[in-house]
Amino acid sequence: MITTRELTFQYDEGGVALKNIQMDLNKGNIIGIIGVNGSGKSTLFMNMVGVLRPTSGTVLYNNEPIKYDRKSLRELRKKVGIVFQDPDKQIFYSKVYEDVAFALRNLGFDESEVKKRVENSLKSVGAMDFKDKPIHFLSHGQKKRVAIASVLAMQNEIILFDEPTAGLDPKSVKAIEKIIQHISENHTKVVISSHDMDLIYHLCDYIYVLDAGCILREGQTEEVFTKDSVMCDVGLAEPWLVKVHKHMGLPLFKREEDLYAYYNEGGR
Repeated sequence: MITTRELTFQYDEGGVALKNIQMDLNKGNIIGIIGVNGSGKSTLFMNMVGVLRPTSGTVLYNNEPIKYDRKSLRELRKKVGIVFQDPDKQIFYSKVYEDVAFALRNLGFDESEVKKRVENSLKSVGAMDFKDKPIHFLSHGQKKRVAIASVLAMQNEIILFDEPTAGLDPKSVKAIEKIIQHISENHTKVVISSHDMDLIYHLCDYIYVLDAGCILREGQTEEVFTKDSVMCDVGLAEPWLVKVHKHMGLPLFKREEDLYAYYNEGGR
């Protein structure tokens, strides 16, 4: 899995985006990386997949420093996939099926294997109904599903999601949550960068908090979110279930269904 050692990244124009990042993605099944805009989340992801190269420090995959020659990066991206915040940045073809098949064909997979993987990934994200539809007819939420399907087809060991629910309506947010849960249950490591603290709280079991390119805090989800000053320090909202716990004196629940069950059973 991915770890970083004293990872520092500085842009050519002089801004330091990441400072001495020590991170271990073995610490959880679904890991959350949170912080306000400009805290370094997207830059960190770009370093993890080798799009950017650290100014100093190291990114390791399975305890080996990643290499930046074309062949090595090609092999890395068979193992580590990324779903960008804007799906238009990773959709290349005008038809859904062709786009999801693109990377597999580019890697020389047999067409029968391409067909199997593409259809399985489209089914996983609920996109079979529009697999033959032109991309420009799709909604933003449907494009998100296509982008996820194209990564799933690669059968990566790790998938990085950069703001997976940004710009989506509540129904689409729930759909993406279910897709991410399904991916994790099928033994793929998931890492999520998001401003949606309810999503992070609900899905993640371990969290890193970034602030101005540094790790301010890390730990188990409930532990991090119940520290009084953390969300205030970084300018993020608390998950609503944590607010209920803190301000109403109720037990801390991970899922809203558990809160409702507690209330209906007479809990006060």
